[in-house]
Amino acid sequence: MNLARPFPLRDVSLNPGVQSRAQRQMLHLARVYPVDRLLAVFRANAGLDTKGAEPPGNWEDFGHPDEQPWSGADYPGAGAAPTASLLRGHYAGHFLSMLAMAHASTGDPLLKHRSDELVAGLAEVQRALAATGRFSHPGFLAAYGEWQFDRLEHLAPYGEIWAPWYTCHKIMAGLLDAHTHTGSQQALDVVTAMGHWASARMRKVDRKQVQRMWSLYIAGEYGGMNESLVRLFRVTGEKSFLETSFVFEMDDWLRDAVAGRDVLDGMHANQHLPMLAGHLEQYEVTGEQRYLDAVLHLWHQIVPGRTFAHGGTGEGELWGPPGAVAGFIGRRNAETCATYNLLKIARGLFTHTLDVRFADYAERAGLNHVVGSRADVLSDTGPEVVYMYPVDPGAVREYGNVGTCCGGTGLESQVKHQESVFFEVPGAEHAELYLLQYVPSTLTWAEAAGTVTVDTRYPREGTVRLLLDVTGSYTLHLRIPPWARGRQRVSVNGQALPAVDLDGFVTLRRTFTPGDVVQLVLPLPLRLVPTPDDPSLVSLEQGPTVLLARDDSTTTLNVSAAGSRLLDGSIDASSLDPGSLDPGSIEASGVVGGDLVHVLGHTFEPAWSGGEHRYHLYLRLSEHRIVFRGSDPGVANRHDQDGWSFLGALWAGGGFATVEDFFTAVHRHALRAARAGLLSRSEVIAVLHAAAASTLDEPDGPRESAVHPGPGSVSVGQGRVVWHLPDDAGQEHPAPVIRFDVTGERAPSGWYTTPPSFTVTVVSPGPGVTAVEYETGDHVWHPLPATGGVPLTTDGRHPLRARAVDVTGRTVHAAHEVAVDTEPPAPGIRVRPLGDDSVEITLDATDDVSGVDRVQWRTAETFWGVYQEPFTRALRDEPQTLEYTATDRAGNVTPVRTVTLPPTAGRSKPSATW
Repeated sequence: MNLARPFPLRDVSLNPGVQSRAQRQMLHLARVYPVDRLLAVFRANAGLDTKGAEPPGNWEDFGHPDEQPWSGADYPGAGAAPTASLLRGHYAGHFLSMLAMAHASTGDPLLKHRSDELVAGLAEVQRALAATGRFSHPGFLAAYGEWQFDRLEHLAPYGEIWAPWYTCHKIMAGLLDAHTHTGSQQALDVVTAMGHWASARMRKVDRKQVQRMWSLYIAGEYGGMNESLVRLFRVTGEKSFLETSFVFEMDDWLRDAVAGRDVLDGMHANQHLPMLAGHLEQYEVTGEQRYLDAVLHLWHQIVPGRTFAHGGTGEGELWGPPGAVAGFIGRRNAETCATYNLLKIARGLFTHTLDVRFADYAERAGLNHVVGSRADVLSDTGPEVVYMYPVDPGAVREYGNVGTCCGGTGLESQVKHQESVFFEVPGAEHAELYLLQYVPSTLTWAEAAGTVTVDTRYPREGTVRLLLDVTGSYTLHLRIPPWARGRQRVSVNGQALPAVDLDGFVTLRRTFTPGDVVQLVLPLPLRLVPTPDDPSLVSLEQGPTVLLARDDSTTTLNVSAAGSRLLDGSIDASSLDPGSLDPGSIEASGVVGGDLVHVLGHTFEPAWSGGEHRYHLYLRLSEHRIVFRGSDPGVANRHDQDGWSFLGALWAGGGFATVEDFFTAVHRHALRAARAGLLSRSEVIAVLHAAAASTLDEPDGPRESAVHPGPGSVSVGQGRVVWHLPDDAGQEHPAPVIRFDVTGERAPSGWYTTPPSFTVTVVSPGPGVTAVEYETGDHVWHPLPATGGVPLTTDGRHPLRARAVDVTGRTVHAAHEVAVDTEPPAPGIRVRPLGDDSVEITLDATDDVSGVDRVQWRTAETFWGVYQEPFTRALRDEPQTLEYTATDRAGNVTPVRTVTLPPTAGRSKPSATW
């Protein structure tokens, strides 16, 4: 039984705010995009009139001109069958879901009309395909022949086929959504027939063969077929649909998940996540605990240990090792489809557990990744969403994605931002309402015969007002985000109430009358959040908002934050640079104005901005001097051979609950640094006095500080701190201080595009230095040359380390990374004939060092365009010359190359020259 359930989309409407911007822009596309274009690939496959419409394009394009809607029996075979765009049909399914959800969200009759129009077109195609007698069942519906399903049963690989059951799921899900949200009986009739076809086909396949099919990379991807079949069973009551849902399971993976074994490393994230949503549906109708256990275990293997700060997961669509976040940052992180499915799973898991962690994730991912994946523009032709929301240094959001998987899920995500705001408890004696997300919205609450409005500028401000137009005794559960717990304030009609949170919620039980106002005030601290596997790599976050540093470099940005930290580890709002936000809030005026944050020497924008600037989601803490808010002892923050340093250790936990805890940690880490030879005795004393003098806890006045010899301890009381320092804590003279100096041509990207050299400078020799050595990542130490620098002659990221030994035998270390890329990328071009009068052109490039930033092309009559996907070029009476070039992330540019396209008459193979 569900412990809570969300309200239907029709019962919750969005009000102006961050989410409504993305919804409004996607609703525009829903209202203007021609339905005939969505139906074009289906009609062409069924031999129907396409009405002159061009398909959306990209993955959702016409097949090969010579392709036929083959059955399994008449398919010519791999190599002999001319095929193209084999995932076509999936995007139309997503678009239908969007139209149906958009109607539910707005009540707009135009959106229902367009949904009905698309459903009618699919029904016509289904009838036309059945009339051919060519396929195994009259319920078959696709934009290609049934041959792909037959070839999958014979274990055909990705390349010959492309995830036919995945596409089937998208079409079925769209039809089910049309029935659910618009009441379309025709949609239910079409999807029921599809269900009969799927059941008839799959229940004939041996279970062992099915498991081999599902193990195939991409070819065996079946999306959420188990989910759709259970949904169909719920609506129709036909048990065959539930039984067929059990066929869409990966037995070994499910067993491992139930047992809690982590086997995710190297697995295709979004091939498997939709299955979990289906397993939750199966749990709800069967009551089999193994389904819920499997989903819970898998969730905790992914979140937080495999998720990035904005809620995304994966690199190149694959999962990495457990706990690897900093260590798994690449150039293609965080597929948006995966986050779409994680949000669906989180929503389902909350209904079964009431665990606040699922709601916490939903806020992080829904606000930052999903809203931020939608460009802040209007478009008549495409969703303007990202495929990946990358997290590597100097990343760019690449919007567009017509016809891709993430383009499809993006259509849906932006019209249902209100789906996880309110939940109700079924069967409660007194109505209970959970408020999980502080999204400006209004709930029409049938059980209470009234409305509840979330009136807020959150996440720009931390004040949330609930305007209640209800009468009766109700229980309200208000989620308190993890960074605000213990600091929230609650009032009703201006009267403050106890605001103790239990399991992440503040609960109010009372009798309400129309006009009551519940106010919740949440602090929005500006804080540095470390990655789980590298505490020095951090994201900057304010309240629920992940902030992106605007910077054109493509190497990691270094920042120093110790002098701006408050007691809890957050960044002092008064340290913000002039012209930034007011303390405690992100002001509203668009990302070009008040939504920007200027701090730590950089300008940041919210991850939900929909902006176009190059950005850095992660920063590297680089603290060269020990410093506290309001005090500076003038002491170097030295490192040992393992990278340990005083400041790194002090702030590794994020912050402190009390100033006594802070002083105890300062004392403990200062003693360790002294005994490791990183601090002299006089430096330890200076650090202790500076810590006492710090204003990080905003004391009423200055504190006295005294250091006495004796066993290591610290006592605090009445404006005085007494430190006890053992006799072995530090030598007389400070240890040396060293640094790296690099010479060479450093591009704006942060990469060196000509071979640089480095040396190690002794900034402060201490009592005297006897040796300075370095190593360049090979773990072999070399003496530093007496004169000149050490050249770096190979491309790549060079992790440099240096060490210096003083006359007393103490050793200090320094580390520095130098990124070198001196060669441009290697571009390539493939030209594939499409009939007699056009060609498909695919441009790509490789760069194994800094990575490819962009590939561009032009012809005599066009300007340089940025390559994203294959494109079609019509042939002409005369040859055409196409120029192309590539740029890497370091800034190296390939010399322009050319390819000559032949004329329509006497076509020959294109020639490429450079």
